[in-house]
Amino acid sequence: MKGLDGLFAPRGVAVIGASRNPAKLGAVMARSLSTYDAPLALVNPRDSELHGSVAEAVDSLGAPIDLAVVCVPAAAAADAVAEAAKAGASAALVCAGGFAEAGHPEYQRALTDVVDRHGIRLLGPNTSGFLVPGRGLTASFVPSVGSVPAGGVAVVAASGGVNHALSFLLAEAGYGVSLAVGLGNAADIDAADVLDHLLTDPATKAVALHIESVADGSRLAAAVARLSARKPVVALVVGRNDVGAFAKSHTGALATSWRTTRGVLRQSGAVLVDDERQLVDAVGALSTTRLAPAASPGVGVVTAQAGPGLLLLDGLRGAGIQVPVLADETQRRLGELLPPMTYQANPVDTGRPGAGFGEVVRTVGADPGVDLVAVYALTEPDSVDLVSELSPQAASTPTVVAVGGSTADVTAVRSGLHERGYPVATSPAALTHAVRALVEDACLNNRRSADEPLPSIAVPLGPWDEHQAKTVLDTLGVRTPSRVACSTPEEAHAALDTLGGPVALKILDAAILHKTEVGGVHLGIRTHAELQDALDALDVERVLVEQMAAPGVDLIVGARRDPVFGPVVLVGLGGTTAEALADVAVRAAPLSVAEASSMPDELLGCALLDGWRGGPVLDRSELARVVQALGQVLLDAQQVDEIEINPLRLTRDGLVALDAVITGKEQ
Repeated sequence: MKGLDGLFAPRGVAVIGASRNPAKLGAVMARSLSTYDAPLALVNPRDSELHGSVAEAVDSLGAPIDLAVVCVPAAAAADAVAEAAKAGASAALVCAGGFAEAGHPEYQRALTDVVDRHGIRLLGPNTSGFLVPGRGLTASFVPSVGSVPAGGVAVVAASGGVNHALSFLLAEAGYGVSLAVGLGNAADIDAADVLDHLLTDPATKAVALHIESVADGSRLAAAVARLSARKPVVALVVGRNDVGAFAKSHTGALATSWRTTRGVLRQSGAVLVDDERQLVDAVGALSTTRLAPAASPGVGVVTAQAGPGLLLLDGLRGAGIQVPVLADETQRRLGELLPPMTYQANPVDTGRPGAGFGEVVRTVGADPGVDLVAVYALTEPDSVDLVSELSPQAASTPTVVAVGGSTADVTAVRSGLHERGYPVATSPAALTHAVRALVEDACLNNRRSADEPLPSIAVPLGPWDEHQAKTVLDTLGVRTPSRVACSTPEEAHAALDTLGGPVALKILDAAILHKTEVGGVHLGIRTHAELQDALDALDVERVLVEQMAAPGVDLIVGARRDPVFGPVVLVGLGGTTAEALADVAVRAAPLSVAEASSMPDELLGCALLDGWRGGPVLDRSELARVVQALGQVLLDAQQVDEIEINPLRLTRDGLVALDAVITGKEQ
């Protein structure tokens, strides 16, 4: 397919369905496009004073028309796009609704048929359009968006409304946009197409990505990975409360589309945010500066007011960001610059700012443990000129500033600092979001690696009971308890003699995935009498006699075939905790050791895995090998739909799989 230059840098534009009625969509679009420095053709065969067709406009203007902006009803849109394509247009924007989103998929199929036949690229339908401020190109039915200034942030939004909302917020924050696109129904051009276009766009320094749904997860992930390796990507994914359809295993229930999309985008290098304000704070900072890749960047905090500084410190530490104690030499130098009663170890509280404030910031930035400086100050023109103080930025350490005060003062200071290359926020919370994004981006870039592929894994045909599933785990190198599958009471009693007590007795039936829920598990059996009572209670043919494991912390680790992203893996806290809190991390398979090792750090209960109250400590590389192996099963064994270990117990001797489930095709 053709690139997107015909859409975003057209040599000529035609409005199909143009109107002289100022309230009509075609008239609004014409007004928006009137500022673009290229031929503009107004096409409407029912108005004798306008061009009858795009071909007629091309002949009349003596110039090519690359972009057709289609402002006709859904039923007529495909014919209009086809007409434009035949006249040489390489791109079309279809604004109207009334397609698949309104119960008329046939109109949308007609558009994609035109795209397939003619090779024209199509944005929409059901979108408010796009804007390229640096070119004066506003292809939007919201003309006021033409006031958004040019900047370094590109917006790629699923929704045209969100596209405009983010553009206005970025303008308000002083950043502006390089390109802002509302994808609408994305019948042809989708987020991946635009992200690839931005790879070589010199005006774009960072990208704000808004996701509502994903049709081709692997394609989107690959596009984000390509772009984030060069330019920061910040993603806002809608659908936190999507519970999805429950699959047979816990993995399927927990890996909802929202969690999976976020997990895979993070794996691909995107910084994640939770709302549009965070998105603006994060992408604005990243459009101005970017940290070098690092495992755990250190942040130096300089505050001219103690209270806001504490809010910032609390937010950073809550996000797990390192705020290291400054080196002795740094503190000695700060002692020469600041009054003796101020705190100088990090955060650095300057007291009321004055001359020398900039030197304090530069001194903190020069500390060997500091990779980023976060500064908060109120505008106090009688006390300090923040722009002048921060202008001679002798140190190379990236610095982000938050400025509070009256609107007029803040606007002036922010403008001056932007001109000098500083990201600027307006509150401690906004500064926290900006710093968090810069740090997360550095950590994500540090994790980019490719491991040697794992050996191919063979899995026998199902169905698989627990013993067979654990036999697969044994071949993967995942430790399981000693066990014996038994078909008679005599075999079960012999197994107790062999294994020694205490043991667990379980129903062995591939059709029963959740044995505890049907009373199919008896624990702590030590004697033959206890074993016989349990056998009588179960009253089944096949059972599993298994050694009891040592106490510890239970995890769930699973892999499943996601309908959008393909094979994905999941790590979370095990047992009922997993379902109650949905405290899980999700990634796509295959994944690197570094990526798999990072998954526990996302869990709210991560502290339980790091020796909580004298408990066992997780070897993250050991867990990573388990996660990698389960993902590899789905890559190699097409008959397997899901494989799950729940619980995978963390003991003082390492990880041991206490239960295992495999589901899939039997042939």
